[in-house]
Amino acid sequence: MEPTSLASGRSTSLPQPQIHPVTTSDGTEIKLTRYAMGTKGPVVLAPGYGNAARAFALPTVPLSYAQFLGEHGYDVWLLDYRASPDLPSSFTQFTVDDIAMRDWPAAIAHVRAETGADTVQAMGHCVGGLSLFMAIGGGLEGLRSATFSALAGHPIPTTGNKLRAGVRLATVFRKLGIGGLNTDYRGSLPDRAVDAVMRVLPFKHVHDSTVGRRIYFIYGDVFDHSRIDEATMSESVPSFFGNGNITFFEHISLMIRKGRAVDAQGRDAYLANTDRYRLPITFMTGEHNRMFVPRGIELTHEHLRAANGPELYTRHLF
Repeated sequence: MEPTSLASGRSTSLPQPQIHPVTTSDGTEIKLTRYAMGTKGPVVLAPGYGNAARAFALPTVPLSYAQFLGEHGYDVWLLDYRASPDLPSSFTQFTVDDIAMRDWPAAIAHVRAETGADTVQAMGHCVGGLSLFMAIGGGLEGLRSATFSALAGHPIPTTGNKLRAGVRLATVFRKLGIGGLNTDYRGSLPDRAVDAVMRVLPFKHVHDSTVGRRIYFIYGDVFDHSRIDEATMSESVPSFFGNGNITFFEHISLMIRKGRAVDAQGRDAYLANTDRYRLPITFMTGEHNRMFVPRGIELTHEHLRAANGPELYTRHLF
């Protein structure tokens, strides 16, 4: 693709990515992918749970988020934390605490060391945002500002996911010996059974494919496929979803039941440390989000404003 101006509505192509393996405090290898494009300083982007960070740099869309930020002068770093399907660690057991207290600090420290920047900016989507929020409350250093997309300190889900958490479905799966759930469809008896059930349920907005139905079964309403072109749905989406481990699902279910970010033992280890959130923070979510409802972002926004005043915090509902 030829480089073109922003005014034309077309994008310039991304530069060659630079891959940075990073080892966390417990020896887990995560990954940062750098697109060195601008001089405004580094920004680290983290996707939702069970997603690869390359979701921010899809080749099947006219203008990816990574391209957009690069064209506006940023040095873009994509964070594949331990839940990424592009990493072997996605098939291990871990909690959201591990992502928050091990992966985020290692990633931010690496970016600062590589770029020489005193501080960096970060954006987390869904569990990428929840874990970033927890990391800040846990004492994350070197962050200049943060943006939270869809989820921050209060995971308030829609009814379906609230019911899953309420009946402790993840714990039931663990007791049945199920260590994880994968979006790949391999044609096994359990795969065919899930697909048969999903076909007859009245979820008309679910993408009509085996992987689309499994994504909905495991994660819920994570996207509206009517807003996504077919090339992206068929070529890109299946590959950047992957495995989810039961330990993670038990932890996120605990947070859903409590209505706030807590550690895996249920302790208020993050939100209580309101002084650590005294930095510029932006919250954003979609009005029709069917995964985590906008009230969650609103609650976190209100919580920090009450503790630290309104000056540092903004909220956008799209």
